[in-house]
Amino acid sequence: MASSSSTTCVPLGNVKSFIINCIRNAGGSEIHGKDIAEVLVSADYRGHFSHGLNRLAMYVNDLQSGITIGDGVPTIEKESEATALVNGNNLLGAVIGKYCMKLAIEKAKKAGVGWVAARNSNHYGIAGYYGLMAAEQGLIGMSMTNTSPLVLGTRAKECTLGTNPIAFVSPTTSSDNFALDMATTTVALGKIEVQHRKGEKMPKGWGADANGEETDDPQKVINGGGLLPLGGAEESGGYKGYGLAMMVEVLCGILSGSQYGANIRKWGTTERTADLGQCFIAVDPSKFFPGFEGRLEDFLQIQRNLEPSDPSKPVLVAGDPERIHMKKCDDMGGIPYPSQVVDFMNKMGEKINVEAMKSVD
Repeated sequence: MASSSSTTCVPLGNVKSFIINCIRNAGGSEIHGKDIAEVLVSADYRGHFSHGLNRLAMYVNDLQSGITIGDGVPTIEKESEATALVNGNNLLGAVIGKYCMKLAIEKAKKAGVGWVAARNSNHYGIAGYYGLMAAEQGLIGMSMTNTSPLVLGTRAKECTLGTNPIAFVSPTTSSDNFALDMATTTVALGKIEVQHRKGEKMPKGWGADANGEETDDPQKVINGGGLLPLGGAEESGGYKGYGLAMMVEVLCGILSGSQYGANIRKWGTTERTADLGQCFIAVDPSKFFPGFEGRLEDFLQIQRNLEPSDPSKPVLVAGDPERIHMKKCDDMGGIPYPSQVVDFMNKMGEKINVEAMKSVD
C-alpha cells in the first residue's frame, strides 16, 4: 500500500525476490541474481536510491543484449599472499565485487592486508557495500571503481573522468561503524537531471557548460557540459576532487589493466563491453596498535557530542545518515520508493514474465 500519494513502501524481501526473478528471466543465473539483489537492496535500504532498484533496468538490458555475461565465475590471473589480479570475465559487477572483496578479506586474515584489483568488470552498485563486507569481519574495508566519463577535470573542456567513488568502512566496538561512501564529484548526475526536470537552477559547483565554465543551468551541463569534481571550480578547491578522481583511476583502471578515463564507454551505451576497473582492500586492525575499535568508537562519539551550529541538526559522522534511513525503513516495514519507480519496474518485470512487487499491507 502506498504510504503517501507519491511513495510506495515495499518489504525488503519482496524487492529482493523481484530482482532475482528479473535477473534470471533476463538471462542471468539464480546465484548472480542473489548477488545483485543483495547489493541493490542494500543501497536502497541505506538511502542511496540512485544505485539501488533504480539500476535494475540497466542490468536487465545488459543481460538481454548479451553485452554482459549472466553466468560464470571471475578468474584469478595473478596472486601473492596479500594481492590478486582478477579478471571479472564481463560478469555482472556485483558478482565480481563480492568475489573480490571475499578474496581480499581472506588474504587480510592471513597476511594482515588483502588488496585485489579487478578488470573486465561492470557497474557494481554502491562502493560502500564492499567496505561493509570487510567491517562485518572486523576488518577495515575499502573499495573504489572507475566509471564512464561524465566529469570535467580542472581547467578542461572535455569529460575524461568518471564519478569514481571511494568507500572506507571501519568497525567499532558497536554496530556504529565509520562508513564513508562518496563520489569524487560534488553531486551525482541524477541530481542535476532532477533539477532539469523541475525547471530549476542548481547550486554553483555542481557542473560546467560545454566550455568548461561553472554554471547553475542544468540544461547546459546535460547538453555538452559535464559534472565538476568535488569542490567545484578550481578557485573553490575543485582540483582536490580532480586529484582524488585520478587517484581512483590509478588504483582501478591503470593498476588492473582495464579501460581508463576517456577510453571507457559512454554512460548508457552498450556498443562494447564496459571493462571497468575496481579496487578492493581489507586491513586487519589487530596487526597494529591494540584497541582500534574502542578508540574509533570514542572518536566517533566525540564528534557526535559536539555542540551543533543549528540545534535542530545534530553533528553526524559518516554512516549515521544511512543508519537513520535504515531505522525509518524498519519502522515502515519496507523501503519507501517513489511510486513511479515501482510502477516502472513492475511494467519492466511484466515484459519478462516477472510477478509485480507487493507493497506493505
